[in-house]
Amino acid sequence: MKAIIETRHLFPALDEKLIELLRSLSTADWQKPTVARLWTVKDVASHLLDGNLRMISLLRDGHSAPPDREINSYADLIAYLNLLNADWVKATKRLSPEVMIDLLESTGRQYSALIAAEELHSDAIFPVAWAGEAVSKNWFHIAREYTEKWHHQQQIREATDRQGIITDALFYPFMATSLRGLPHTYRNTDAPTGTVISITIRIEREFKWFLTKNENSWEITTSHSGIQDAGVLIPAEIAWKLFTKAISPTEARENIDLTGDEKLAEVTLQLIAVMA
Repeated sequence: MKAIIETRHLFPALDEKLIELLRSLSTADWQKPTVARLWTVKDVASHLLDGNLRMISLLRDGHSAPPDREINSYADLIAYLNLLNADWVKATKRLSPEVMIDLLESTGRQYSALIAAEELHSDAIFPVAWAGEAVSKNWFHIAREYTEKWHHQQQIREATDRQGIITDALFYPFMATSLRGLPHTYRNTDAPTGTVISITIRIEREFKWFLTKNENSWEITTSHSGIQDAGVLIPAEIAWKLFTKAISPTEARENIDLTGDEKLAEVTLQLIAVMA
């Protein structure tokens, strides 16, 4: 059984930091642009509210709205989700920041309570598609939701020059979850069985993961005692933006150290751990 990444206990703390952050913003701060391209700080907060409300509707009330079109591919799904998100952000422009904070605070508490009651090893309602899974366990779905809440809050913090949430306690689970998408990223990369790539992320200290080529697939682990054929070292402040598509591999490259087989290591930079 794949080792789980437990994130349920982190949702309340992350939400508490979000509410504290939003209450500290000036009127001008709410309109500042973010790395989420067309979205302002207020738009990103609106998107977080949408996530809360949809999850409460689904888990508490069993309510979901089916797509109004056929979804025949990953590209179809992305196009549908982008339109869904844009419609919500546009509609909530009429809400004041104060109303949005109140709603985020109340729905955040409900969201965390619902997540805490989930059976981790049951099949999730939605798979983690960016990791190439057709069926995911609840622990991975919940961890994916954590990465959403983490990186959108970090977008707001960066846009408003607030101290970030890139700490061992909060950032490590985000990165550990995101890197579970690497085997899917490398699925078409040929290498001899036993090939090992080390991925190092530098936060307050360095954390390492290892991607190993098995006979028919790649596997990511947190330990390896042998030789590595390639290595990637990425500062945390670059890694979160790279893997959420806020910056391109080309933009990130000058801040990343590659060792060994650089061509093999560079595939890591193609990881996208969001639905995009």
